[in-house]
Amino acid sequence: MSEAVSADIRTEPETAPPLLSVNNIEVIYDHVILVLKGVSLEVPEGGIVALLGANGAGKTTTLKAISNLLGAERGEVTKGSILFEGEAVQSLTPNALVRRGVIQVMEGRHCFEHLTIEENLLTGAYTRGDGRAGIQGDLEMVYDYFPRLRERRAAQAGYTSGGEQQMCAIGRALMARPKMILLDEPSMGLAPQLVESIFETVKRLNAEEGVTFLLAEQNTNIALKYATYGYILENGRVVMDGEAGALRENEDVKEFYLGLSTSGRKSYRDVKHYKRRKRWLA
Repeated sequence: MSEAVSADIRTEPETAPPLLSVNNIEVIYDHVILVLKGVSLEVPEGGIVALLGANGAGKTTTLKAISNLLGAERGEVTKGSILFEGEAVQSLTPNALVRRGVIQVMEGRHCFEHLTIEENLLTGAYTRGDGRAGIQGDLEMVYDYFPRLRERRAAQAGYTSGGEQQMCAIGRALMARPKMILLDEPSMGLAPQLVESIFETVKRLNAEEGVTFLLAEQNTNIALKYATYGYILENGRVVMDGEAGALRENEDVKEFYLGLSTSGRKSYRDVKHYKRRKRWLA
């Protein structure tokens, strides 16, 4: 075969399939309330993907659909599919999904208030069967990422600060040795300096431990600073997606989610007028 013919039949190298693929899902609560309307997204292995939007846009529902926690709230995925590592997982129990490596850190942190910080962390290892040495090693790893938790390891979680509880919730998820963490509103109720610290740790965990993150966040500015890709939800639909850098520079995102435009910062009243335009849906 000639080199010219050989060159013609060469194929491009195949791209790796996404770790998580959500395909056109619909979610209904109480058999009548349609909350998600054909949501699709992908999360590559080793990525940090942001799910953005205002309160009530459907971010938390999307995460709970992936982690199979909708049943506790009388919700269900009625259409579409959710694939993790190429296999459909929407019929798995939440416990089975945790064993597969998908862990959700809930909005509002939800630590066990009556347990100590260390006891909270150890509950994250309940699905593991690799013995005490492995669990102790990962406990030390969590303390290395969150030194404040080492200092507060014997403190009752209910009497620790919001930032310490957020660290504890993420650390508890790490104790399960996750492949992917679904992180819901990590910045909620925290001071800006602490939010930056939490996101820096997420970045380190992604780079050093290989943990993939899908994070739902209202703070678009901080999320797009650390994410590699983003999806914007409105009223249960994905209205825009793209590389994080491109979204940061998009004029609509600047105006409607960052409060900025080419003419400078706008008031909330001005920003609300985006509902009349929806330029990205044109």
